[in-house]
Amino acid sequence: MKRSRFTQEQIIGVLKEHQAGATAPELCRKHGISEATFYAWRSK
Repeated sequence: MKRSRFTQEQIIGVLKEHQAGATAPELCRKHGISEATFYAWRSK
């Protein structure tokens, strides 16, 4: 199985930034992830 580039702590950090008011496209550019990945993380 492929290793994830992001740890659980990093994923949680990105999601907390979103809750603090950052937009999804802005976060995706900043962290180098796709919007699909962001929404998949959020759904978990």
